Amino acid sequence: MSYNFFAFIDRMKYIKRWQLMRSVRDENIMEHSQQVAMFAHALAVINNKVMGGNADSGKAVLYAVYHECSEVMTGDLPTPIKYFNNSIHGAYKQLEDRAVDKLLTTLPDELSLEFALSMKPDCDCLEYKLMKAADRLAAYVKCLEELRCGNSEFAKAKKSIEDDLKSRKMPEVDYFFENFIQGFSLTLDELEDM
Repeated sequence: MSYNFFAFIDRMKYIKRWQLMRSVRDENIMEHSQQVAMFAHALAVINNKVMGGNADSGKAVLYAVYHECSEVMTGDLPTPIKYFNNSIHGAYKQLEDRAVDKLLTTLPDELSLEFALSMKPDCDCLEYKLMKAADRLAAYVKCLEELRCGNSEFAKAKKSIEDDLKSRKMPEVDYFFENFIQGFSLTLDELEDM
C-alpha cells in the first residue's frame, strides 16, 4: 500500500499567504512554516537561556513545522475573514481539525499517533504558546519586508500584529524585539555594515 501524507505536505509550497493583500513578494505556507519553526526555536532557546525556563525547543519546532498543514486541504483563509466573528472562527477551526484528521489517515497506523502529537498539540502548553508567538513574529517580519519595499498596504497589519505581540506579555518576544527585529528593516549593505 502507498501512503500520501508527504505528498500532501509537499503541496504546502502551492498555498499562497496574504491573498487579500498586494504583496511585493509572494509567500507560501511551506516557507512561512520554516520561518515560524526558526522563530519558535529561538523563542524556546531564549526562554531557557535568558529567562531560566524549561521549554522543549524540539516540540516548539515540530508544532511550527506542521501548524499550517491543514491548509493543503482547506487553503489559507485570510485573517480578516477567519476572525470576522466567533461563529466563522469556530467553524473554520472545526474544518482545520477535520483536515488534520484526514491527513493523519494518509499515514500508516503505526506512524499516525506520533504525527498527531505534532499536528494536534496541547494548546495550553508553553511550546504551543511560543509557536503561536513565532507565527505572529513571522507575519510581523513579512510586514516589515513589504514596508521596506515601499508597500504601504502592510502598515495597518504591522500595527495590529505588533499590538497583538505586545499584548501577549511574553518576555521571550520582548527579548526578540529588542535584539533581532531591527535587522529585518535593513538592506543587505546596512546589515553588513553593522
